[in-house]
Parts: sequence; C-alpha cells; structure tokens
Amino acid sequence: MLYLIAAGIALAVGLMVVGLASLLPAQARPSRTRLGELGLQQAYAKDSVARRNRARNQVKDLLAYLGQKLQTPQRQWSPTRARLIQAGFRHPTALPVFLGGRIAAAAALYFYGVLGGLALDVTGAEAILLGLTGAAAGWVVPNFLLSVRLTKRQKTIQKILPDFVDLLVICVEAGLGLNQALQRVAEELRHGGELLTTEISQMNLEIRAGTPRDQALLALAERTGVADLRSLATMLIQTDRFGTSIADSLRVQAETMRTQRQQRAEEAAAKTTIKLVFPLALCIFPAMLVVILGPAIIQIAAAFSDLGV
Repeated sequence: MLYLIAAGIALAVGLMVVGLASLLPAQARPSRTRLGELGLQQAYAKDSVARRNRARNQVKDLLAYLGQKLQTPQRQWSPTRARLIQAGFRHPTALPVFLGGRIAAAAALYFYGVLGGLALDVTGAEAILLGLTGAAAGWVVPNFLLSVRLTKRQKTIQKILPDFVDLLVICVEAGLGLNQALQRVAEELRHGGELLTTEISQMNLEIRAGTPRDQALLALAERTGVADLRSLATMLIQTDRFGTSIADSLRVQAETMRTQRQQRAEEAAAKTTIKLVFPLALCIFPAMLVVILGPAIIQIAAAFSDLGV
C-alpha cells in the first residue's frame, strides 16, 4: 500500500511538472538553431507558439469555468477585481481565472496532503486534517502571490515617478501643453519605466477618446493604487480647476516626491541592521559556535572520560 501511495504521489507531481513546463516559453535547442540556419525557424516558431497558446487558452478556459461557479452575484468581488487590475490583470476573465486558480490549488494541495498523510502511515482523520491544511494553503497562496506582484508593481512605479515629474516640469516649462507633455514624457521613459509609460499611454488614449482629463487622471490613480500618483493626479486636477501655474505646482510636487524617495531609501537602509540579526543568529552564529567551542568541548569530554566521570 505504501508503494502504491508513493507511486501515486510521484505520478501526480510528474504530471503537474509536465503541465507547468508546457506553459513555459520554449528554450533554445540545437534543432531550433539548425532550423534557423536552414531558414525554417519562422514556420517552426509559429507552430510552437500556436501550440503553446492553445494550451494556455485551454488551461485558462478550465480555470475560468471553475471560477464562474464560485463567482456568485451575492458576494461583492469588487475589491478582488480592483487588486487584479492594480496587479496588471485587466482581461475580463481575470477574476474567474484567479478564482479558478485558487480552487484548483486548494484541490491539488488537499490531494497531496491526504496522500502524504497516508504515506506517513497516519490515521484517516489525521490524513484528512493534513489535506484540509493543504487546501487552506492552496486557497491562500494565489492571493499571496497576487499581493507580491501588486506590491512589486507599485514599488516600481513609485520609484520612477519623481523622474517622470521632473521631465514633465521640463516639458511644461518648454511650452508644451499638459497633454502633449504627458505624451512626450511617456515616449522618453518607455525604456526606463515601462509600467508607468504603459499607464500614461493608456491615459492619453482615454483623453483622445473624449474622456475628461480629470476623470482620466483619477482612473490612472485607481488602476495603479500608488499613493504618490494619486496625489499627483489630485494636484493636477486642482491646478486645472483653479487656474494656477502648472509648472510651479509640478516643481513643488517633484521636490516633494524626491524627498519622499530619499526618506524611503534611508528607512530601508536603517532597517537593514535589524533584518541582519535573524540570519546572523540562526545561520552564522551557530556555525561559529561549533567551530570555536567544538574542540574545547571535545577536550573537556575526553578529560572527564579519563577521570572516569
């Protein structure tokens, strides 16, 4: 029975690895290099991309089907949808796919937990408890990964935002209008700040489509969830309404953002000492203790053994 359980776990893990590997981009192989030399790489690449796209679409359709069963109208999913948008997942099926992924992860980890419990020769109740623990972890892990991606995306935008405002000040003082300055800065930062450039470009498209600029700015702040970008949008809206100088307001805002970025860097540097305490205490200090006191402990033990103690 133990061998059957181990074989089942190995088979399940192998199938999962194969499934995930099929969704990853293909690596360079000698056969592809040879096909490229013969001029046949383009056709082969198109076929490979088409197959992988079909596999991804099938997985997404399955997860969306599972998520639609959970997406009941009685529960408000607006906060989850907002977090998905802020993390960069803006397809209409993003919410069902995310919910389906949570269901699939919970089911898979429940299965692995039960099999692991049976492999450890525990009782049925304990195996079910391990399965429920795995299901809870599978339900929480996708949400945690979404939070990590959202935080990383917001930090990236927050880091490049002071430079964006500096360039915006230069463009406005050079005589460009605010809309043209936003478009120009987005073009200049397309290599250094891709995320912010994408957001600004989408806002420019919304303005061209007829959306009022204040609404487009507020939508930009909502899509990103960055507090500094929200304050910038609010400042631009108030400047436009009260007729004050945009260049002066942007210069003050740029100086404030640079100061905040410097303060955040100093705060992160101050936290480094505290964060190093745990690796030092858990990893380095025990090894040094063994190296320094190990020979002395051995000699003391040998001395006591000679005394017959």
